[in-house]
Formats: sequence, structure tokens, C-alpha cells
Amino acid sequence: MTNEETNGALRDYSANHRMLLISGLAAILGGAGAVLAWALLGLIRLATNLFYFQQFSFVDRSPADHTMGWWAALMPVIGGLIIGVIARYGSEKIRGHGMPEAIEAIVFKGGKVAPRLAILKPIATAIAIGSGGPFGAEGPIIMTGGATGSLIGQLLRTTDAERTTLLVAGAAAGMSATFSCPLSAVLLAVELLLFEWRPRSLVPVAVASVTAGAIRRLLLGPGPIFPMLPTTVPMHHMAMIGALIVGVLAALLSMGLSRALYGIEDFFERLPVHWMWWPAIGGVIVGIGGLIFPPALGVGYGVIQRLVTDDVTWKLILGVLLVKSFIWTFSLGSNTSGGILAPLLMIGGAMGAAMGHVLTPVSQGAWALVGMSSVLAAAIGAPLTAAMLAVELTHNGGLMLPVLLACVVSYGMGVLFQPRSILTERLSRRGFHLSREYGVDPLETVMVRDVMHTSMFALSDKAVRQDAADWLAKMNQRGSEAWSHWQRLFPLVDSAGHLSGVLTRSQMITSAGAGNLEQALLKDGRSNSATISPRDTLRTVAEKMAKSKLTSFPVIDAVGMLVGMINIDDLLVARSKSSLRDSDSKRVLTLRWPFGRQSQAAPSINRVVEPIDNANREKEAMEQVEERIERGLD
Repeated sequence: MTNEETNGALRDYSANHRMLLISGLAAILGGAGAVLAWALLGLIRLATNLFYFQQFSFVDRSPADHTMGWWAALMPVIGGLIIGVIARYGSEKIRGHGMPEAIEAIVFKGGKVAPRLAILKPIATAIAIGSGGPFGAEGPIIMTGGATGSLIGQLLRTTDAERTTLLVAGAAAGMSATFSCPLSAVLLAVELLLFEWRPRSLVPVAVASVTAGAIRRLLLGPGPIFPMLPTTVPMHHMAMIGALIVGVLAALLSMGLSRALYGIEDFFERLPVHWMWWPAIGGVIVGIGGLIFPPALGVGYGVIQRLVTDDVTWKLILGVLLVKSFIWTFSLGSNTSGGILAPLLMIGGAMGAAMGHVLTPVSQGAWALVGMSSVLAAAIGAPLTAAMLAVELTHNGGLMLPVLLACVVSYGMGVLFQPRSILTERLSRRGFHLSREYGVDPLETVMVRDVMHTSMFALSDKAVRQDAADWLAKMNQRGSEAWSHWQRLFPLVDSAGHLSGVLTRSQMITSAGAGNLEQALLKDGRSNSATISPRDTLRTVAEKMAKSKLTSFPVIDAVGMLVGMINIDDLLVARSKSSLRDSDSKRVLTLRWPFGRQSQAAPSINRVVEPIDNANREKEAMEQVEERIERGLD
């Protein structure tokens, strides 16, 4: 629904009462997302205890604390075999970390997700992480929450846009409940999932995220996930320079991880074995890595906590940067089930902690937090989400300046030097193209009155077929130039100028060649023609053209008076203006020295402006020729 269709007048927003209904459903999804996050974390703990401690228990334990010896290397392999079976005989969509699949469902599938994915994805994720997989739970819970939202949208009578909003609301609820980060979850939805900035989607997503965050406090407890001492010292300028350096290194690290991940995916694609066995092959590497560096196994929240509290050694830093990075990219490249956020936070935190040994000291764990947020920002292309997540995970707002700077720098470098992020590369390999840039539709900023034709050929509503024949004869006398005239629709107006009906050019020709030349043309045309207001936007015109399959509309004012005509070609005016904004560079102000002496740059300005003036003069000349033709037709 367009702005104009909401209440007959232009508005800032196009939301209607349906937003309240979707927000109510989103609140239910928020509660469901919190319960799903709680259940998934419980399943991960249960799987961890079963695989590494042979106990049916929900106690929170790390796989690194096992006492199995080298037998522990078999656990990721067993987990990989189970996941391969679930993927082959349950749903292939459980493979991967979930976020590209969520984006694909949102953008290309109308928000439709198979219902069984809401059950199989958390089970597969719990097995993958519980058996030692170096993954996070947030990606799969985002997909699980999204699948739940999509299921509700499919059960009810909803539009594609509403179903997509419910999917994203469920995903945001899962993210909010997992990390206790309601605002970051909303930002993640905006930067990665919604692909629009409209109240109709933003309000329900925020409602779901807040609801999930509130219920999460009851199920999993309040407080930050990774508490650290608040930073209260004034931010030194050298700290900001350090943040810039960390941002650059974070971008390079994230690009390296992305290329390694998809290089490993290519390696698995070339293997002469069915993809069902790939997770088990990846599990072999995970098992070996777990023997070398046990903290690399599992979600690794304990390691992240050590990084932000400065409880680190070079053994821990190198273990994360080398072993964790390798087994994570290799196992994820095998298309097993697991998330990417927690591993990226851990790897980025280790990089930041390493840089903290050479950068200006700020506070305990500061550089680890800057590193983890900037790596995340570059990897997923969401700087605002990453910066806010750093604050919500630690409740340390004192580091916002260096965190935000590092995130923006790493994001900027990633945009310039990496055509696809770690999330969209997989979609690109599947043949989808996805642009993640937001902008106001140029058709929304141009009014009909700015581009419509006000000089046109109109007939009286009393005109008969003989008048059409006379018009055709006049056109034949003027030759091909007259026949190529822009007008394809001919209005019929009464004596006061009010629109009574329209005829297309083909109808005019048919009427002129038919018998009974005294019959009124109004009977041969359409008396209830679709019209456009001069205060409508070109976007409204484009939508009406798409629905009606018509390419030309008469323009009438509030009292029904014919004031102009608009064709499909006129829509290009807005697009050309938008293109010129990006390509037409020129100097607007000219600096002059005192006493009227022009600066040295002035001659180059004149040379730049002159071709533009010539082009404008040519355009004006063409418009004058067109006006003369129109006057001749009138």
C-alpha cells in the first residue's frame, strides 16, 4: 500500500492498522523465541554432557573439561555422522549457520520456511555444538525463531511482507534471548534481514525483541553475558588511533576467514563422496584440534569471558587465532550446523587482546572487546549491530567511542575490498544477487506535476467517429514525425474541461475506419478510465501501471479537471535525476581572491561547466521543437 492509498493524501509513512495485528503476533513470537533459546541452550548442555561426560544432565559444562583422553577426538566425528543423517533424511536446510538461509527465505521466498526446520535445526545444532563443534548457538536460534515466525505467518492469512516481518521478528527474538541484547537484535534485523526501514516491519520486530529480552531474564537470568569492569577513564586520543589500527586489522582478519571458509567449501565440493559424510570429515579436524587446544571446542563463552577480563596468556591467544580459526572454518565449510557470531567474537577478541600488548592501555579487556566487535562488523557487514552488541554483552558503555570507530573502519574496508560478506557469499554461489544498500526510491521523491505533459491533443466528449477520421487525415498529411508523437492516449473532455473518457490511439484508428461516422467516440473508449493526481508520486504511477498493465494515464485535479498526461517514459525522469546525483560531479562554489582576482582553479571550472551548458542548450532546443509539434497538433 502506498502513502497515497492510505487515506487519500501524502503521508510520511504507509503503515496501517495491520501493523497492530502483526505487532501482537510478534509479541507472542517474542515469548516463543525466549523459550526456544532457553530450550536450545538446554539441549546443547545435555548433548555436551552425553558426549563428553556420559551423563544425562543439563549442567553447564565445557567440552574442554573432559577426562576422556584421546577418545574425545571421536566425539565430533560421531556428531558429524548424526548431522549428516538428519540433513539427508530430514531437511537439507539444517546445513550451514542459518543466516544465509534466513536471508534467502526473506528476500527470495516470500518469508516461507519449512515447518520441520523449526524442530530439526535446534536438534542438529545441539548435536553439533555438544559434540565439540566450535560454533555459536545464535545463528541456528535465529533460523529457528525465524522458522517459527514463518510458520505462524503461513497458518494465518498474511501478505508476503507481513509473513517476512513475522519471520524476522522470530529471528530477532531468538537473538535477543540468546545474547540478552534486545537493541542489537533490532539493529541486526535492520542491517541484515529486513531489507527495508518501515514502521510496518520495525515496530513488530522491536516488540518481539523486547518481549524476548524480558522473558529471557526470567528463564536464563538477568545481567550481561560477559560482565567486565566498566571503563570510566577519559578516552585518550592515542586510544582512538589504536582503535583505527585494530579496525584495519579486523577487516583483514575477517576477509581472510571468509576466503578460507569458502575455499574449504570448494574443497568439499570436489570430494568424491556424498555431502552427507562431509560433517563427519570436518569432525575429524575438530577432534584433532580439540586434542591440541581443548578450549577451542564448543561455544567458547568461557574463553570470551577470559578475554574481556584480561585473564589471557599467549597460549590462549595463539590457540584461538590458530586452532580455533582453523577448525571453525574447516568444520563450517563442511556444511554442518552451527553459528558464526560466537566464534567471530572469540577470534576477534584474541586478536584485540594480542594488540593490547602494543597499544595504549585503556582498561581491563578493552582491546579484546574492540577487536571482537570490529571483526564481527567486517565479517557480517553490520557495524551498528556489532558496536551495540559489544555494549549489551558487557554493559560497558565507556568503550563506545573506540568500539564504534573500529567497527566503522573495519566495515568500510570490508565494503571496499570484499564484494560479498561471509553471509551473502553463499547466496551468490547459489545464483542470487543481493544488494545491501538502503536508499529512498527516486520515484518517491518526484511528483506527477513535475514531469507530466500539459500540452496535449484532447477531444470534446461530443466528438464523433468523423472527428477521429479527420484527425487521422491530418496526421497522415504531417508525415511520420507527427505519428511518432509522445501521445498514445487521447482524453475526451466536456465543455468545462472535466474528463469524460479516454481513447487509445488504436481505438481512434479503429473508430475512424468503422462505419456509422456519426456515432459518439465516447462509446468507443473508456468512460471510467484510471486517473492520476498531480500530487501523486511517480511511485504511485509505477504501481498503478504495474497493476493495470496500462502505460499512460490522464492527470486530473481535485475537481476532475484534466490538467495533463503522463506516460511510462516519464518515469525515467526520476531515475535519470538519481543517476546524475551519483555521476554528475561539479564544483558549486568558486573561491575568489580579494579585489576580484579569480583563483587559479577558475579556468578548469569553466572548462567543466561548458559541456554541461551545451547539453542543457541542446535539451532546451529539443523541448522547443516538441512544443511546436504539440501546438501544431492542437
